[in-house]
Amino acid sequence: MILVLPRLYLGNISDVEDVQHLQKTGITHILTVDSVQPDLSSFQTKFVNLLDDSSADILSCLPECLHFLKEALAMAESSVLVHCHAGVSRSAAVVVAYLMNTTSCTYEEAYRRLQDTKSDIRINEEFVNQLALFEAMGCEVDMSSASYKQYRLQKITEKYPELQKLPREVFALDPSSVTQTKEVLYRCRKCRRSLFRAESILNHSLGAGPVAFAHKRLPVLNSSDSAKCTSYFVEPVQWMEESLLGVMDGQLLCPRCHSKLGSFNWYGEQCSCGRWVTPAFQVHKNRVDEVKPFPICGR
Repeated sequence: MILVLPRLYLGNISDVEDVQHLQKTGITHILTVDSVQPDLSSFQTKFVNLLDDSSADILSCLPECLHFLKEALAMAESSVLVHCHAGVSRSAAVVVAYLMNTTSCTYEEAYRRLQDTKSDIRINEEFVNQLALFEAMGCEVDMSSASYKQYRLQKITEKYPELQKLPREVFALDPSSVTQTKEVLYRCRKCRRSLFRAESILNHSLGAGPVAFAHKRLPVLNSSDSAKCTSYFVEPVQWMEESLLGVMDGQLLCPRCHSKLGSFNWYGEQCSCGRWVTPAFQVHKNRVDEVKPFPICGR
């Protein structure tokens, strides 16, 4: 058990088995990030069920972990132990995230700082990638950001490879189920049915343009428009659910008039700008209209 910051310790499973030593050290709170929950009835605890492998989603667990640590350390007489089985990957990733969040440092800075204290830490590569996204979001988990939504969709394909069942939270609210809204909506150009909200668009950085399609031997255009996106890539919306279950790719049709809007592919598709998007739920811009709320004077 290593002291990382005043009243914040990092350890492993053997540390939590020595209750007398924990009490002597002044530990009052224990955060367990492991696949097995230890019996720690003498302490205030938080258990996060997580494996140490490439499919594990530690990023989505960080808000509850950080909240637990901050609440515990806000108490003057409390001390906290963060542990996993070996104390080198999962628990280390949480402590690194805590350092990033509370000191606004980069992942590299937080990692080096922790490694100076505990030289044997080895955070697995997938967790490192997730902490890089955590850093890009300002050292917090912004569940409304396009980057996080895209990340969660990628994790869904890993967790449900057959796609026979998808959690309800994957699907954004169907805007047609809301009678009044002040949000920007996108409607089917043919029948005017509301399809998705502006916040459901998952923006991406522009790709290399025509160069990215050289393997297809397409003519290279001189116009700067050739590198622009001709589709919106969106998060799945409730009306898409029936089409997405059990298949890896297919067409996206308007739920009212059944006109073709675009396509989807859980493995990903290439945008017209050249950027590869995974997974991809693509609606062609020329099949929808943007509808902005109309301000009413005096209201």
